[in-house]
Amino acid sequence: MILVQPNAMDFASQHGPRPLPLFLAMLRSEAAESPDLVQRAMEGLRRFQVAKRERPMRPLPVRRRRGRVRLRDAGGDGRPVLFVPSLINPPSILDLSRDRSLIRWLRNQGFHPWLIDWGTPGAKDRDIDVAGHVERFLLPLIATFPEPPVLVGYCLGGTLAMAAAARSRVAGLAAIAAPWHFTGYGEEARAAMAAQWAGIKPTSEALGMVPMEALQAGFWQLDPTRTIAKYAAFADLDPRSEAARRFIRLEDWANQGAPLPHAFGRELFEALIAEDRPGTGQWRVAGSAVTPAQCDAPSVEFVAAADRIVPAATAIGLSDRRAGGSGHVGMVVGGRARDQLWQPLADWIAALPAPR
Repeated sequence: MILVQPNAMDFASQHGPRPLPLFLAMLRSEAAESPDLVQRAMEGLRRFQVAKRERPMRPLPVRRRRGRVRLRDAGGDGRPVLFVPSLINPPSILDLSRDRSLIRWLRNQGFHPWLIDWGTPGAKDRDIDVAGHVERFLLPLIATFPEPPVLVGYCLGGTLAMAAAARSRVAGLAAIAAPWHFTGYGEEARAAMAAQWAGIKPTSEALGMVPMEALQAGFWQLDPTRTIAKYAAFADLDPRSEAARRFIRLEDWANQGAPLPHAFGRELFEALIAEDRPGTGQWRVAGSAVTPAQCDAPSVEFVAAADRIVPAATAIGLSDRRAGGSGHVGMVVGGRARDQLWQPLADWIAALPAPR
């Protein structure tokens, strides 16, 4: 039996895996035969907890609001490009650091990027489901642009952007690691997510919110071995190295995030994941079923072959499909992101027809 250090729970402070008890349980179940791996992972966790943090990027200024949702402006004089992030984890993954900001890089290429910030839901938001976020927030904000913007949706934000592009006038749609055919997760993974939701649902109903800790647990369970290995590897890094700073940035981002409205979680797990309503043409947005064919604007999707969060098999299936990197997060902020995603995306946007 592997004995976890008695003071391990004291590591839970402002920084660290959420929820920490699950991380410790994974150590027991996944590394029981490797005491050395357990010790290295625990040391990596300790170093991560006490590491000095860089000053975070200043948030982009807010120009418009719709309820709790804010529209942030990166500036620029070119074509408007509206980024739609997932509601799971903060939108800052698209503006992570000075050298890892897709949004600011695109601004320097002559475009005018904007970023949806979904904000933190309150009690009045508990009944706003996935489709409701398109209808009540995304479509009205798109309508505020004097010319149709290009939509760029990342992860679940790409699912929302796809629906919005089918219900509004946009100049183009780019989906990055966006799920649509949820059967692509496979029966085993979908059964695990159904079990996860069964455990979460009573608490979600009581609170009116899906706690982020519950969602984090699901992500870890997709690949617990990798979760342990990355903390063990962090123990071996020079804390002053760029690799260590990059790890801290990404892990701090991954361990943050607002809760989801209860109705959002219910529709996500029951209608999208379990029933695959988008993939079967049964997902209703703004009063009727939505399909990718209803988007008449030019469209492209970027898919990562080794994505464990949104497997390639779940992609929308747009006719212009491109390789965007090796992993779900790495394709956006990894060392090869500029060559594999940023530049191809910029080239695609630049080639779009001029607004009429």
